[in-house]
Amino acid sequence: MTDKAPVATTELETFLPQDGSITNGNKYKVTKEDPEAANGALNHDFDPFKARVLDHPVSDCDTLTHLLKASLGTGILAMPAAFMSAGLVVGIFATIIVAIICTHCSYILVVCAHELYKRSGKTVMSFADVAEESCRRGPKWSKPFAYAARQIVLQGIFVTYFTTCSCYAVIVAKNFEQVASHYMGAEVSLRLIIAILLIPLIILSYIPNLKYLAPVSMVANVFMAVGLGITFYYLVSDIPPITERRLVSPISTFPVFFSITIFAIEAIGVVMPLENNMETPQHFVGICGVLNQGMSGVTLIYIFLGFLGYLKYGDETLGSITLNLEPGDYAAQAVKILIALAVFCTFGLQFYVALDIVWNGIKDYDTCRKFPTIANYILRTVLVTLSVVIAIAVPTITPFVSLIGAFCFSILGLLVPVFLEIITFWDKGFGKYNWKIWKNVVVVIAGIFALVFGSKSAIEDIATIYTT
Repeated sequence: MTDKAPVATTELETFLPQDGSITNGNKYKVTKEDPEAANGALNHDFDPFKARVLDHPVSDCDTLTHLLKASLGTGILAMPAAFMSAGLVVGIFATIIVAIICTHCSYILVVCAHELYKRSGKTVMSFADVAEESCRRGPKWSKPFAYAARQIVLQGIFVTYFTTCSCYAVIVAKNFEQVASHYMGAEVSLRLIIAILLIPLIILSYIPNLKYLAPVSMVANVFMAVGLGITFYYLVSDIPPITERRLVSPISTFPVFFSITIFAIEAIGVVMPLENNMETPQHFVGICGVLNQGMSGVTLIYIFLGFLGYLKYGDETLGSITLNLEPGDYAAQAVKILIALAVFCTFGLQFYVALDIVWNGIKDYDTCRKFPTIANYILRTVLVTLSVVIAIAVPTITPFVSLIGAFCFSILGLLVPVFLEIITFWDKGFGKYNWKIWKNVVVVIAGIFALVFGSKSAIEDIATIYTT
């Protein structure tokens, strides 16, 4: 291993998925005198956390803020409908189980990355890097799949998060449209509001790096917290007795609960970007690590909102709990505005995922090398504009994003991490009685369950929209 510590050249290069074939020259160097790294063995003298050099290191607190914002998305508003499909008691325990599975998959992804840091000499890795390196340094049968693993992760993340950006533009516009139509007494064009959002979204996308985006995520958390606070006030007012609601719903409706919950909680795409930018990345995992802290808080909020929402409205619970609030109340309209602002602020975090994948694919072209800053901001403008144009063209995009999310998140969020764990620790073993293998079998079953029923639910929503 060379003595020179790796240096992160720019924030974008350390932020999100990037092409290792382009950046490896800046990250690490394996020489003939480095047989351990070349053979994939651990280099115990190399500390990737001490060697990591970042231009804009992010604190544990800021990382926790980003994690909360990434996990507390608009999916939380559908949790009462999820509880309606599971029942009050089953909903609580099932939400905990789903949260444990999703958190565990994120956890083992980071653990694999930390193992591969020492084998490869790298100090940062994207999700795609972890997939490629685990295959490349794993058992012989996995080596031919290294490039395919990288591409599956890259393309899956890009498609999911780029379409999510279009979906966010629609969600923000719909909330503003509902409020404007209520007070103006006439319908306001949804497409017009989406078009108006173009300039503010471009400005938001110009925030240069994750450190400067942290205050925006904090503001989004505040908006979401206040909006949820007002929602909770409505839910606990004149609340009916528990005996009036189902404690256990029919088994036939449980797949709806599962598909809603897993895609509401899942945030696998931002896990490695957050870890890569941490000042103390070793604090991301562990019993009291940033990941467990954030997901524990998120799970409790999901349970409270889902439980109280279904308890309050019963079988009248709608797909988004805000639709159940009294439309004539100022507080109810304020909730819609606050949720819209929270989603707007979250756009920047989701957008960076898609941005960096594209940027790392074109940054070595001559024009981009000569004028990197100008080229990068032109790319930001083009991508935001394209996402808004898609939203204007298809304002009913949400069910399509749900279908993509069901497909991509089931594979990327659940199936891929467990396979990476198996490949990465193939030579080290899987614990007494191979308990990790049995644990991964359970996760794979859950992933296939989410894939099938999540896709089925999204396809049914699409069919309903275009046949009504």
